[in-house]
Amino acid sequence: MERARSFPSRRRLLKGAALAALPYALVPGTRATAQTVVDYPSAEWTAASKYNYTASSRPATYRLDYVIIHVTQETYSDTLSIFANPQKQVSAHYVVRSADGHVAQCVRERDIAWHAGNWDYNTRSVGIEHEGWVDRPAYFTNALYEESAKLTASICTRYGIPKDRAHIIGHYEVPGTDHTDPGPNWDWTRYIRLVNFA
Repeated sequence: MERARSFPSRRRLLKGAALAALPYALVPGTRATAQTVVDYPSAEWTAASKYNYTASSRPATYRLDYVIIHVTQETYSDTLSIFANPQKQVSAHYVVRSADGHVAQCVRERDIAWHAGNWDYNTRSVGIEHEGWVDRPAYFTNALYEESAKLTASICTRYGIPKDRAHIIGHYEVPGTDHTDPGPNWDWTRYIRLVNFA
């Protein structure tokens, strides 16, 4: 005797599919995490080693007063590799590429990057590295200035940091530092103007 075939109803199929998908809907996927982890929407997330910064909850734990401008003295890719290496004990929140102004975020703004060489300034600042060398002005391209200025303007707006030279400073201006970056070839007048018009 042949049994009559029993097919599940459409409603039962849809209900089963919804239940099967439920655990995946509750756990964010890799793509969603990568998109939401950056503080600056135009940035690409390229994580620094967790051993190269201090977890925090700024601005609740520390008020943000400064944006500190750095020059890498390395290539863009080498800088990202250094920040990812747990033995280097250095990081910055952002790295800006010379050729096209592409921005990588390496440390969340709420966390304390180790970039200034001064703990007090690290706790109260966001550090931006720029690909290049202080004695090679060709690395300071229009794209680098323009995209960095947009980033700095965004940081200043979000945290109420004045868009002036007293609050947007060079690494060389941090007390106790022995660094000279961004160096004499960095055009501060142009940069501050771009920040204020971004």
